[in-house]
Amino acid sequence: MIHGFLVSLQANFSVEMKIKEIVSALERFAPLPLQDGFDNAGLQIGLTDAEATGALLCLDVTEAVLDEAIALGYNLVISHHPLIFKGYKSITGKDYVERCILKAIKNEIVIYSAHTNLDNAWGGVNFKMAEKIGLKNVRVLEPKENMLLKMVTFVPEAEANRVREALFEAGGGCIGKYDQCSYNTSGEGTFRAGEGTNPFCGNIGEFHTEKEIRIEIILPAYRRAEVLRALLNAHPYEEPAFDIFPLKNEWMQAGAGVIGELDAPETELEFLKQIKKTFEVGCIRHNKLIGREIQKVALCGGAGAFLIPLAIGNQADVFITGEIKYHEYFGHETDILLAEIGHYESEQYTKEIFYTLIRETFPNLEVQMTKVNTNPIKYM
Repeated sequence: MIHGFLVSLQANFSVEMKIKEIVSALERFAPLPLQDGFDNAGLQIGLTDAEATGALLCLDVTEAVLDEAIALGYNLVISHHPLIFKGYKSITGKDYVERCILKAIKNEIVIYSAHTNLDNAWGGVNFKMAEKIGLKNVRVLEPKENMLLKMVTFVPEAEANRVREALFEAGGGCIGKYDQCSYNTSGEGTFRAGEGTNPFCGNIGEFHTEKEIRIEIILPAYRRAEVLRALLNAHPYEEPAFDIFPLKNEWMQAGAGVIGELDAPETELEFLKQIKKTFEVGCIRHNKLIGREIQKVALCGGAGAFLIPLAIGNQADVFITGEIKYHEYFGHETDILLAEIGHYESEQYTKEIFYTLIRETFPNLEVQMTKVNTNPIKYM
């Protein structure tokens, strides 16, 4: 899933790279506008104009992780969970977060976090979990809403291909797994150029009719400025006409959780044993086993219990997540098998997403996954 994204990026970076180039690659894969409202993903600490000496990948930023980065001589730490969630009026080292902030600044270490934006991104955290389980036909469980726009513009026939290509290059025209999508209709545009203009066609002061193509494309709302800039740069008219409409469509390429199918059904016990092994879980908490077969699997890394109703509504046989509260188990025994595997355990393979992205995009950069197990929960 990451490979096609990487190919388009590799030619853009030199052997020596600045940290901001690595950040840019991360944000193209998991754009910050995809993060949930409560989150604080993105740059946490540091200056990104520095040359990268190496990247250490982790789930959580702790003092031990920073000590590891210092020992390796790396000046970039990339985490899934943000170190900083709240505002600070003072930083005195009174807790581990403040001590990490001080240590990172003192050692000129940049900390960057990709959290719910990576949870919600296509190919992100939940897709990695699905890959580990071996799910097929994986799709987003709760697609994002109000994240899409439609752009309409009118272009002379001879220039339509060039303008379309510019819009596609800027990130427009993607629908699901299809790209370069547009709708085109032929018509006639009319105008009269006034004094002081420089018309592409027609003469100043004369009524003009031009055969034009109406081009319609869909784009993510966060790419509005980029796509509009591409339109204005590529359009031959001095004053191009365009419309931008908000869409109510669900965006199936981004959102919370995923759902997919196993190649063949398994018993509840077989399935739970395999999950325990795959995610190296000390203890799986689950509701009552009633002898159902498991084939359709819904999941969400981290605290994903809010998706239980959607998993049931999509007729999943099991829902796997990192955290489920006591009362959330009640009333679902005949609806679905609930499996709670631990927050850390569910998201531990996020480091592999970072590793693949950075290693293949920046092959000359030293990158390692932390050897520190930052899970604060232990099992007896």
